[in-house]
Amino acid sequence: MSSPAVPPPAAVTRPRALLVVAVLVLLEAAVLVGLAVVMLLALLRGATMPGPVVFLVLLAVGGALLLAAAVRGLWRGRRWARSPVLTCQVLLLVLSAGWVGVEAAWWSVALLAVAVLVAAGLLLPAVVAWTTAAAASAEHPEDTAPPGPGATGHR
Repeated sequence: MSSPAVPPPAAVTRPRALLVVAVLVLLEAAVLVGLAVVMLLALLRGATMPGPVVFLVLLAVGGALLLAAAVRGLWRGRRWARSPVLTCQVLLLVLSAGWVGVEAAWWSVALLAVAVLVAAGLLLPAVVAWTTAAAASAEHPEDTAPPGPGATGHR
């Protein structure tokens, strides 16, 4: 069961670094969708092993959907959204560092740079404060919600 949508308090404003993080993560999601389309075209052209290709297409689409949902959560100040994004960046850091070690192609260096930027942006104090402020107000809605009808504040 999900908690009601509670915006972060007005005292905490959405950090600009969050916009950079959101755009870069959405770019990663778009690349995953593009890879899924390429693999789907390979499947339609008669891939020799259709089972693994179908799995990779579903994995790429699922990853893209998860990243898009996490960006939405980050934008709304949800604490849970940091975890999938940061996990993805750690995996990208490991993969791209290996690729750069083998051959320093432009795309492997770009992937490494994006992963470092997103991870660093996600861990900035302002971004962490944005996501924890919404969680704190969701845990204690009585602090932010107006009293109900007939509530006088007395017992």
